[in-house]
Amino acid sequence: MSKLNEYLQIAEAAEHLGVCQNTLRNWGAAGKVVEYRHPVNNYRLYKTKDLDRLITKVEKQQTKKRKPK
Repeated sequence: MSKLNEYLQIAEAAEHLGVCQNTLRNWGAAGKVVEYRHPVNNYRLYKTKDLDRLITKVEKQQTKKRKPK
């Protein structure tokens, strides 16, 4: 596992995405976002890179929807 400072705990990750923690848990269970586990306490952890990739994906989809045909 990489350095733990590359990861966010669920509260930090939810704030980063602008969603509630339960939404993030559901997305993890559905495979929409990758969850890692802390090796000592088994807390959910999220890589900042993965979250930023998700934000970029959502922004691209929103841009496609706004383009006039």
